[in-house]
Amino acid sequence: MRFLGSIEAKTDAKGRVFLPAVFRKVLQASAEESIVLCKDLFQTCLVLYPESVWNEQMDVLRSRLSRWDAGHQQLFRQFVSDVELLSLDGNGRFLIPKRYLQMAEIQQCIKFIGMGDTIEIWSEAHTRRPFMEADQFGKAIEEVMRTTGKKDERGEN
Repeated sequence: MRFLGSIEAKTDAKGRVFLPAVFRKVLQASAEESIVLCKDLFQTCLVLYPESVWNEQMDVLRSRLSRWDAGHQQLFRQFVSDVELLSLDGNGRFLIPKRYLQMAEIQQCIKFIGMGDTIEIWSEAHTRRPFMEADQFGKAIEEVMRTTGKKDERGEN
């Protein structure tokens, strides 16, 4: 499953929005019927997870936490407590609850950004400037992708 691209949209007065057709096609091809909406852990945006991807993330986190550790239980509770399981209506729309619109500082204009296995929803105001300046981006990619002395994904130098 690969969500790619950046698509502008608008919410209606009730907070409903059309999931872009290109993203709906990916969900349909993967036989996903539900999506999970939550606030991003690090940024002022929302994240849509296909239900299967969300379940994998929950399983990974749960496997790293002990049910017998109070702090771990609090962490897991926080992770799963403020999410919404959503379905698209017949027109491909879904409702973004008001509390989520407020969390992400969304007024009406939004931008969907495909992030591989998830989709981010940003307030248009937060995407007017680049996330990273071009020179910072180039240096960061260079550092991450540098293979000198390191093995690549195939295990080769």
